[in-house]
Amino acid sequence: MYAVIQTGGKQYKVNVDDVIKVEKLENEIGEKITFDAIFFSDDGVIKTEKQANKIKVTAEVVAQGKNEKITVFKYRPKKRTKSKYGHRQPYTELKIVEIK
Repeated sequence: MYAVIQTGGKQYKVNVDDVIKVEKLENEIGEKITFDAIFFSDDGVIKTEKQANKIKVTAEVVAQGKNEKITVFKYRPKKRTKSKYGHRQPYTELKIVEIK
């Protein structure tokens, strides 16, 4: 049994007890969050968006953090300009507790 949920402009395929990293959510560690399923499959029975709206996916916030640093380098030829900086994208780690 699995479901597809949408958060932060991305879609994630989840099973019960999966741990996923999503775009930062403003929730405290230990809080439970409920998502609507946009796709659901259970032993060959497939439900799409309209039928799967009744399916709820419950997740618990496990951690808040930042991903590894990426280096961004911009260079403009013949203009004598360049810039280099780093970026660490914040994330929220979720553990899928229940699909019903």
